[in-house]
Amino acid sequence: MGSGVQEQRASLQGEVLPNIHPKTKDLPQTRSILNSIFSGALAGAVAKTAVAPLDRTKIIFQVSSDRFSGKEAYRLIYRTYLKNGFFSLWRGNSATMVRVIPYAAIQFCAHEQYTRMLGGYYGFQGKVLPPIPRFLTGAVAGFTAVMLTYPLDMVRARMAVTPKEMYSNILHVFVRISRDEGLKTLYRGFAPTMLGVIPYAGLSFFTYDTLKKLHSEHTGRPDPYSYERMAFGACAGLISQSASYPLDVVRRRMQTAGVTGHTYGTILGTMKEIVVEEGLIRGLYKGLSMNWVKGPLAVGISFTTFDHTQIVLKKLHEMGYTGR
Repeated sequence: MGSGVQEQRASLQGEVLPNIHPKTKDLPQTRSILNSIFSGALAGAVAKTAVAPLDRTKIIFQVSSDRFSGKEAYRLIYRTYLKNGFFSLWRGNSATMVRVIPYAAIQFCAHEQYTRMLGGYYGFQGKVLPPIPRFLTGAVAGFTAVMLTYPLDMVRARMAVTPKEMYSNILHVFVRISRDEGLKTLYRGFAPTMLGVIPYAGLSFFTYDTLKKLHSEHTGRPDPYSYERMAFGACAGLISQSASYPLDVVRRRMQTAGVTGHTYGTILGTMKEIVVEEGLIRGLYKGLSMNWVKGPLAVGISFTTFDHTQIVLKKLHEMGYTGR
């Protein structure tokens, strides 16, 4: 991702007028960080809102013992629409936004900074990193974002699987969980989340950056078209979410144990109980087919939105200097 931004900068510099202020050649570090934070926040918000009904449906199946199928998922969405109205399909999305905006902002910004740091260390400043550092920058960026925002993910999961009469708003979720189940409950499912985000974020950024690198080498164009970015992001989402999906099921079970009547203590214990009750594939991979629709779409939108927002912010910065 960091290399994509550098490539965008290189191509944009050829489009500006000769009298552009010299400071626009390299954005100051502070401005670069702020741009990454804003672009990441917008990317996360747009992507998650676009797939919110599918995401909510997936979570409901993940935390129940009901068998998943595309037909059953459609029926659940349709019944929810008939019973509670169209916007009920986005129930919990406000909690998602509270979580995903800081999460995506931190993740994208951290990835940019880690890429810059490792690029300087390995002598690849401004270029695509070698494969292993390329994976590590994404993995550590995801790890950083989860560390700082996890309780918000817990709240979001609770809101997605409970009726609106149980929790009226985000603050109410925090208050009830803290009062009825203890503050430690806000971090239930933290371990599988941390284990899952390493392959998820690592493979996601690795795949996207690698595909952009191969595209540039093959076509001679450093900047992919929008539909190409979407396709690269979709591939990244498909690979990364498939690799980390069983841990995603485990964390959702642990997060919602307080409202589903189950007691899950450890990662291995939760996995064993799911496999015994529901089977390996039907349990740990429940809802994966829906994720193959939702995941690539969300990740493709996220990466594309981030890159284009970075381009727009860079152009606005250059225009500001040109107008002086």
